[in-house]
Formats: sequence, structure tokens, C-alpha cells
Amino acid sequence: MATLRDYLKLHLVVFLWGTTAVMAKLITIPAIEMLFHRTWMSAVGLFIFAWITKKSLKLSFIGVLKMLGIGFIVGIHWIAFFYGGQISTASLSLVGFATCSLWTAILEPIVNHKSVRPLEILLGLLVFAGLYIIFRFEIRFFNGFLLSVLSGFLASVFSIMNERLVRKHSATSIAFYEMAGAFLLVVLFLPYYKFNLANGMQLDLKPSASDWIYLLILSVVCSVFAFTMAVNLMKKLSVFTVQLTLNLEPIYGITLAIFVLNEQKYMTPSFLAGTALIMLAVLSYPIFKKRLS
Repeated sequence: MATLRDYLKLHLVVFLWGTTAVMAKLITIPAIEMLFHRTWMSAVGLFIFAWITKKSLKLSFIGVLKMLGIGFIVGIHWIAFFYGGQISTASLSLVGFATCSLWTAILEPIVNHKSVRPLEILLGLLVFAGLYIIFRFEIRFFNGFLLSVLSGFLASVFSIMNERLVRKHSATSIAFYEMAGAFLLVVLFLPYYKFNLANGMQLDLKPSASDWIYLLILSVVCSVFAFTMAVNLMKKLSVFTVQLTLNLEPIYGITLAIFVLNEQKYMTPSFLAGTALIMLAVLSYPIFKKRLS
């Protein structure tokens, strides 16, 4: 049974994740190189945490492969989210990610062999109307925003998968192998990134002194601490509850982006209109669902 403390922990996790888009903008090295360091530091941090707390990471070969596979999805999610933010704005990447809960509302019934409700289709159409407005008038950031929507979809996918894994395995082992999988994915992606997205330029894998501080926060606080806590909370909270609370991540992140990155200059009427439609859909969903139930 979930307690008030569990819900407070969930809100802390969401707040920490809401800061990641802003911190990524403050790091001087590009997004993909930043992810290279963040993922290996997170995996090492989780290994040290498991060693100190004497938590076993021993799993069957199939179990390890499953978690590494989900880690690949986490890695693609992060690449889409942070690279999308790099070529657009932190605010836009957070708005695209906000579609996560509605992807869950659509995907979870399919995975669990339940019918999709008309309400979910209706609200999904409202979300896509908001996306259309942003896509149409913010064409200069089209690719970045599209990637952020993809990151929301992938976040929904690995959350649904983790909800099943957490019934059988510890949160620490899940987080460790998934961070290791995310690191492997980023390593495999680096050659493509170098020759196709970085135009053959040398990879910038030497963070500055301030970059290391942000990377430590991203790895230890926002990954090791927050990711482990989020996975652990899935033992008590439903996927929908977690995804619903994640709707606050763009609000936290956009607020920080305004004060830290001065991004209010990018908030055009079309951006605000599209964002309002998306947030209306994701925030009204639980209200309608409760009344229909």
C-alpha cells in the first residue's frame, strides 16, 4: 500500500528529472558526449552502491539480456531527449516528453490485452492537435521537437517493461543493468553520430571542471538516486500514477529554463497554445478517468 511518503518521494524524483534538460544545456560538451559520461558514471555509481549496501546483482543470463535490452531503449530515449533539446530548446524538449503519459494510456491496454477507451483516443487527438500547432509554427525546431516526442514514447515503453520486472527483481539490479545497457547503446551510437551528425569532427569527450560537477549531479543524483527510487516505487504505485506525476516534469523544467536559461524569448504564441492543449489533455485525463470509473 502506497503511503504519503511514497508520493513525496515520487514528486522528488520528478523534480530531479525536471532539472536534467536545464543542466544538459549548462554543460559545455555536446549532448551525446555528455550522455557517454553520464551513462558510464551512473553504471559505476550503481555498482558501488550495490557493493556498499551488499545488494546482489546476480541474475540469470536471460534476465541480464532483458535488462540490457531495456537499457538500450533508455539509451535511445536519452539520446532523443537530450539531442532534441540541443538542436531546439530545453522547453520544447520537455513539452514533447509530456506526451509520455498518453502514450502509456494507449500502450498499456495493448500490452495487457485490454481495450483502448474512447476517452484515451479523444485526449490523444487533443495532444496531437497541440503537437500539430507547435510543429506548424515552430518549424525551425521541427527535428528537435520530433525527437522529444519520440523520447516520451520510449519512456512509456521502458516504464511498462520495468513495471513487470520490478515484481521479480530488486530496483538496484534493474537500474544497474539498464544503465549499463544505456552506456553500451551510446558507445555503439558514437560512430554514427561522429560521421553523420557531427560531420566527422572529433568527439568532445573532455568535460570542463564545471561540466564534471553537472555530470556528477546528473549521474549520482538524477540517475543513481532518482532512477533507483523510481523503479522501487513501482512496487507500490501503478505505471499510470508514475506517468501521471511525470506530467509535472515539464512544468518544473520549463520554470527552471525561464529563470536559468532565459528561454521565455522562445515562447511564441504558437508554442504556448500547443503546450496548453497538451497539458490540458494530460492533466484532465485522471479527472475524466476517475469520473467514468
